[in-house]
Amino acid sequence: MSLTKIETITDAEWEIMRVVWTKKETTSTEIIEILDSKMAWKPSTVKTLLSRLVSKDYLFTRKEGKQFIYQASVLEENAVREARNELLDKICNKKIGGMVYEIIKEKELSYTDIEKLEQLLAEKKKTAPGEVACNCIPGQCQC
Repeated sequence: MSLTKIETITDAEWEIMRVVWTKKETTSTEIIEILDSKMAWKPSTVKTLLSRLVSKDYLFTRKEGKQFIYQASVLEENAVREARNELLDKICNKKIGGMVYEIIKEKELSYTDIEKLEQLLAEKKKTAPGEVACNCIPGQCQC
């Protein structure tokens, strides 16, 4: 399971990967059944997405009888980290705090999640600068 930079995947490919990460190993038939009510994709769509994920090295396959068994070749944690970094790299450093604030405000968090965040914020507060430096190209933003 690679720790190097991994290729970006589409929202549809994320749906497939979420099933594979949950199941550990699965077939296209199982994926079609699981996503049927949510996505209503044709079997050919799922098979196309699986093929793309194999070519992007997110999945590997083995053949058992007439079926292919799919397994993740990228850890979910690594894919999430890469997606997060890709998003944050597009945003001015001065706006990241506001984005994190909005995520916390809008999403449901467990008591344990909140405790972890409180501990982390208390630690970060000890060494936090008065202001975060902008990382934009001059003229790119108005911060």
